[in-house]
Amino acid sequence: MFRRITLFFVALVSTNLAYAAPLVIGYSDWPGWVAWEVGIEKGWFEEVGVDVRFEWFDYVASMDAYAAGQLDAVCMTNGDALVTGASGRRSVMAIINDFSNGNDMIVARPGITDISQLAGRKVGVEVGFVGHLLLLRALEKSGLTEDDVELVNVRTNETPMVLASGEVDAIVAWQPSSSQSLQMSPGATAIYSSSNDPGLIYDTLAISPESLNQYPEEWGKVIEVWYRIVDFINDPATSAAAVEIMAARVGLAPDEYAQFMKGTRFLAKAEAMARYRATEDLGSLGGSTMVADSFNIKYKVYSTPQTVDDYISDVLYR
Repeated sequence: MFRRITLFFVALVSTNLAYAAPLVIGYSDWPGWVAWEVGIEKGWFEEVGVDVRFEWFDYVASMDAYAAGQLDAVCMTNGDALVTGASGRRSVMAIINDFSNGNDMIVARPGITDISQLAGRKVGVEVGFVGHLLLLRALEKSGLTEDDVELVNVRTNETPMVLASGEVDAIVAWQPSSSQSLQMSPGATAIYSSSNDPGLIYDTLAISPESLNQYPEEWGKVIEVWYRIVDFINDPATSAAAVEIMAARVGLAPDEYAQFMKGTRFLAKAEAMARYRATEDLGSLGGSTMVADSFNIKYKVYSTPQTVDDYISDVLYR
């Protein structure tokens, strides 16, 4: 009898400890993810009664931490969710934070003003990541292929220095690296951006299926806070306050950070829900992710096509 009571007590304590443990989310320096800082600073997670811990990373390091099981969720693009799932740990994209609408750029040195002029030239890009996909789309529209340029594999946060050094003729980067590339190379030009392919790059909160299944109520509260954040950002009366909080997180002046907001299309709840509807184009998360899967297979990022539907869930909206 004593043994039974003891085992029951241990099980009860273990269950309570598991429930009490915070949801751990990795986030990094992209406007659609820095935005979480608004909810953190305002105390909105405490208000709704959910225990969340946000951990700040460089982007690739955040995906590595998620793949290693150190995080319950991570902020990443839809294409990179496939890469992480195919090579390590699957996730479910349950929140669409935004889509890139100009912040991802191809920046070329002075004298190059068009994608067609990249033929025979060196382009610095983090191969296999979202910038690579943007570059291929741009080349295709100009009648070129990857074989027409020389790719130089460069970490995104190193692209401003590589372009300024003259090692390459153009780079592909997202904010803040894209703006830094323009600033560090006087006369450089953004010759293509994600605004030319709206919906190609969705930025999401990708949650482990185990955590989502175990704590749906808690994740529902995280969603509630997220759309409160979006409303705060989109409201002209409070947008400046939001930018001030976000700028402080990354150590920039608010007026400088405000420029990054223009290239990020934050999705209010109704629009985000609409983009969960199945389509075959970039107007939906599913359609865009199928494009990313085809890219990943073609360029041998991974070898087995992924089942896109397994990576997307609107369960928290029902």
